[in-house]
Amino acid sequence: MKFAVIVFPGSNCDIDMFHAIQDELGEEVEYVPHTADSLEGFDGILLPGGFSYGDYLRTGAIARFSKIMAEVVKASAAGVPILGVCNGFQILLEAGLLPGAMRKNRDLAFICKQTQLKVENNTTMFTTSYEKGETITLPIAHGEGNYYCDEETLSQLKENNQIAFTYDVDNPNGSLENIAGIVNENGNVLGMMPHPERAVDRLLGSEDGLKLFQSIVRNWRESYVVNA
Repeated sequence: MKFAVIVFPGSNCDIDMFHAIQDELGEEVEYVPHTADSLEGFDGILLPGGFSYGDYLRTGAIARFSKIMAEVVKASAAGVPILGVCNGFQILLEAGLLPGAMRKNRDLAFICKQTQLKVENNTTMFTTSYEKGETITLPIAHGEGNYYCDEETLSQLKENNQIAFTYDVDNPNGSLENIAGIVNENGNVLGMMPHPERAVDRLLGSEDGLKLFQSIVRNWRESYVVNA
């Protein structure tokens, strides 16, 4: 499986994402600049964390107009697995690939620490290696991770089982319903604030994030065999 790591001006987790895929997962990966006009040949797309375009206006608001995002939108419609982490999640929200919006943290302070998550849905292509209800440990590092949506959207998220992860025990940023990660209706786009790519080895304090990437590969290979 071949992954694309999209690099925006201000991305700072792109190297972490690259390392997770190449060195821990053992899959092929390439950096793709925000100016690129094609994602042909890639089987998965990763939008890393950071501060794209300095987080001016709103987080992800400028990056969503980058040239490469037109191709990300096309890939989403085609069913390609797309993962947006932290700033990547914010970009997916701004691009309309996921519902809702991101607000400043409840305490208006940047948070950087390990946090516990609960796996709410283990049937998505990103979560099948987890058990439903499993508690995992991933780090967070953000100033605007307070997920919000209106009541109608929240009802749809629950009805369609689109809430993939919630904060367990402690909600660090005030997110609605403790939401830490959601998928789109088709289940091929996941946005999450915690960083799975920074939890792929015990030396990093947790290896719980590796299962997420393993899930993507396993589901892609199973789908590839079926379609072949």
